[in-house]
Amino acid sequence: MKDTSLTDALVPVANALLKAAKDAGADAADAIAIEGRSVAIDVRKGGLEHAERSEGLDIGLRVFIGQRQACISSSDTRPDTLEAMAKRAVAMAREAPEDPYAGLADTTQLAMLRSAEELELYDPLAEPEPEALQDDACRAEAAAMAVKGVTQVQAASAAYGKQAIWLAATNGFQGGYARSSRHISCVAISGEGSAMERDWASEGRIFQADLPPAEEIGSLAGTRAVERAKPRKPKTGAYPVLYDERIASSLIGHLTSAINGSAIARGSSWLIDAMGQSVLPRGITLTENPLRPRRSGTRPFDAEGMQSRIKDLVCDGVLQSWVLDLATARKLGLESTANATRGPSSPPSPATSNLLLTQGPKSREELLAEMGTGLLITSLIGSTINPTTGDYSRGASGFWIENGEIAYPVNECTIAGNLREMLSRIIPANDGRDHLSSVIPSLLVEGLTLAGD
Repeated sequence: MKDTSLTDALVPVANALLKAAKDAGADAADAIAIEGRSVAIDVRKGGLEHAERSEGLDIGLRVFIGQRQACISSSDTRPDTLEAMAKRAVAMAREAPEDPYAGLADTTQLAMLRSAEELELYDPLAEPEPEALQDDACRAEAAAMAVKGVTQVQAASAAYGKQAIWLAATNGFQGGYARSSRHISCVAISGEGSAMERDWASEGRIFQADLPPAEEIGSLAGTRAVERAKPRKPKTGAYPVLYDERIASSLIGHLTSAINGSAIARGSSWLIDAMGQSVLPRGITLTENPLRPRRSGTRPFDAEGMQSRIKDLVCDGVLQSWVLDLATARKLGLESTANATRGPSSPPSPATSNLLLTQGPKSREELLAEMGTGLLITSLIGSTINPTTGDYSRGASGFWIENGEIAYPVNECTIAGNLREMLSRIIPANDGRDHLSSVIPSLLVEGLTLAGD
């Protein structure tokens, strides 16, 4: 089955919504229809623990009366419901405050690419049977239990999902695509009672053929849980910290949040005055590429029908661009960067897609050897981030490093610093995983404050 056949049923629904909106008196409107199906299987001790299947169609309508807008959503596609939705949305818009920045894209701004045929976002293979998903989960669980030191598996799961999206607007835009996903995950526990330690492994792909074996995922979860046994608190002081590849993307996520157009327009970003300034070390570039084939963050166009495009958010360490949709761009007197996202019940807002950070020449192990004494973080909990100053504090666990090697596991510690200063001195490893939406390697940060013993 081609992905286009999945969107065929959504086209008349979206266009019926637009017609109903115009008939109800809307000056302009856009409509989104999203149909999805998912199956998830959880196992425990070799048997089925939980099975969940969901199917549904969600529709959303945004209408404009002059510079006033309103959004409404439903899961009912009957003609009388669409008519009632449109009338209610128009009535809401008439009562809404004026927004000088609201409005659809001009026709000259609309994307030429309106499907995802070349982006390989949908696996044409038949949906897996629940028995096949259960077998995946059971094999992951068995592999975790086979690791010496694992006392139990908290959860082993396998899931499949597919989704079709269609966007239509009165400015003439019509476009849609389908995407699929396959996941296997496992959470293993080592130790007993108060000495229990937990860790996990998870893999997701668009194509079933790209998914690693379930045994590999379960074994990795078990190994990680055993490695965390008998943790200690680290020393208090200022030490280098290496963010493991699994959680390094959170550090870059703080950067992309700070350059999000919504934060900039509100004046509540610690990077509000940083355009054209260094925010990463020289030689490091952060690229957004929403057109990478077979990646979960890929999209041919954004939620306002504008063409997705590759761009450097940071180039050679220097900030190049905010992350903008139409409304935030208009507020700032700029052009949209085609980063609008939305659901059926809300207006668009800006967000990034696939990110790629320049990787360094050295492996994680080489960076560990160079840091000498410090902390390797593999898990973060909680978060205290000051959005206007960038002051940063998070709970962390991982491994204490002595003489460039792992000495023992640690937990119950806090790391603190300032994001502007931290990001300006990151040293990337070369272990970013190419199949992920965000390809961010392990990141070494010098001189963070650790609170432990």
